[in-house]
Amino acid sequence: MTTTDDAKTILARLHQALGIPSDYAESCKLPLCIEPETLVNTELDFYQREQRLTPAAFLAWSRMREAALGQEISLFLISAFRGYQYQHDLIAKKLQQGRTITDILRVNAAPGYSEHHSGRAVDLGTLGCDALSEEFENTDAYQWLASNAASFDFYLSYPRGNPSGIDFEPWHWCYKDE
Repeated sequence: MTTTDDAKTILARLHQALGIPSDYAESCKLPLCIEPETLVNTELDFYQREQRLTPAAFLAWSRMREAALGQEISLFLISAFRGYQYQHDLIAKKLQQGRTITDILRVNAAPGYSEHHSGRAVDLGTLGCDALSEEFENTDAYQWLASNAASFDFYLSYPRGNPSGIDFEPWHWCYKDE
């Protein structure tokens, strides 16, 4: 398990390598997310990649997915746990494509501040909708989540106008703090 001090040391190095402003932690209004000690394997995601969540988040996700399926709503994983290095690499790839760090940080939290590091966040998709698209808001799956996810202790992390400045992400849901 990574301690807070260890995490801050690792993150300072990753942030510097990406050119993330030194005041990011104060300005983003996102909590530091320490990687959990225990993660379990989930089902494969839409792209047939292995995914992991905390045991409680996986149980809640499984129950929520089954309840949705019982109402003929298709939900599937696109992404779950991401480590700090994975988040760094994701941002570095976007920088190499010519995007600015300011633009990237509106759609991806800096390493250490993504809920995916907690092992409780899921990016979800549904049939007939492009992955990680704002159009997800117009699907039956999103409407079902908006009405039912709280019953499974999931919440929409980045609604429109959220204080973190992250763009609206109708596909990103997080299991409550354990």
